[in-house]
Amino acid sequence: MPTTSLVKEMASGLVRIALECERGGVNSGLKLVEELTWRAYCNGKKCGYAVRRECGAADWRVLRAVEPVSMGAGMLPPAKESGEGEGEIMYMRARFERVVGSKDSEAFYMMNPDGNGGPELSIYLLRA
Repeated sequence: MPTTSLVKEMASGLVRIALECERGGVNSGLKLVEELTWRAYCNGKKCGYAVRRECGAADWRVLRAVEPVSMGAGMLPPAKESGEGEGEIMYMRARFERVVGSKDSEAFYMMNPDGNGGPELSIYLLRA
């Protein structure tokens, strides 16, 4: 899902992202968070696929840059040494509450720091 589409959804209020994977098959012994491929939905609309991958050098650079941030959102400038045409990177850092429903369902709810209201962003992992 393009970042601009996600930002538009978030500006309109609550955002629910559902990632759904197949039950059984070759990877039937995996924990839910270890599944490799997912169908992705945002606020009930199919928005493509998600794939689990390992962190690369660029990912680690971003994680190190936001490490001192406890919560918030912003833009990271492009890497000076990057010749890959990488532009600014938008980030959002928050505390999430994890709720395990079963071995086939988990949810992550972004918690407001002031404790008022419900989560603005919810991420659901489902094995169907």
